[in-house]
Amino acid sequence: MSAIFMTDKGRVRQNNEDNGGIFVNKDGQRLAIVADGMGGHRAGDVASEMTVATLQSMWEQTVRIETADEAENWLRTHIKSVNSILFEHARTNEECDGMGTTIEAVIATGLFTTVAHVGDSRSYIANPDGFQQLTEDHTLVNELVRTGQISAEDAEHHPRKNVILRALGTEQDVKIDVKTIMFEEGDYLLLCSDGLSGKVTKEEIRGVLDSEDSLENKASKLITMANENGGEDNITLVILEFEDDRERG
Repeated sequence: MSAIFMTDKGRVRQNNEDNGGIFVNKDGQRLAIVADGMGGHRAGDVASEMTVATLQSMWEQTVRIETADEAENWLRTHIKSVNSILFEHARTNEECDGMGTTIEAVIATGLFTTVAHVGDSRSYIANPDGFQQLTEDHTLVNELVRTGQISAEDAEHHPRKNVILRALGTEQDVKIDVKTIMFEEGDYLLLCSDGLSGKVTKEEIRGVLDSEDSLENKASKLITMANENGGEDNITLVILEFEDDRERG
């Protein structure tokens, strides 16, 4: 399995409130994270940085994950712990009042991949069956689309398009979407903040992933495309490629 993490502040923002990375536990298994500090909120960069640093520390002390149930329980338990840490930090530090972050966190093993999701960052899988979004945006407009109140086309230009209904650190409790998928030879998994998914179409993303470029060049091309299409937001992504089954970790 190969993986790359890349982030860019974009063409408009002065600071990068996104964070993320790819981390290895004691048995060589990977945890990949993308966290988008909430735009318009104070200390969004603090929220995303604390989230990634805390999960990294927890993961590096973790022994081998053997089953999908173990992976799902690990993600739920530790992301809930991070939520509590963020909520308490915001409550006791006035300058961080209202901070929050999205989270895409993936445990990738040689047998399966487990995805945890809160907010409007996304996870996608590209495989012989096509290119599929694995997560459901926790946003006002997506809820309006889901309940038939507006069309998907209306959602693209809705004035409250950026209103997030679920994030880490903003409430004492958080609901986390978790699912496990099979991740097989030749598959790609993409985690990204909305700075990418909001600027590059699914067809364009699939085209880049299907190219013969290296992972680093694929990641760089996607960020360049988002910037060329406006780059109004920070842009962060992780690409995981399942190359063969020699690694069982």
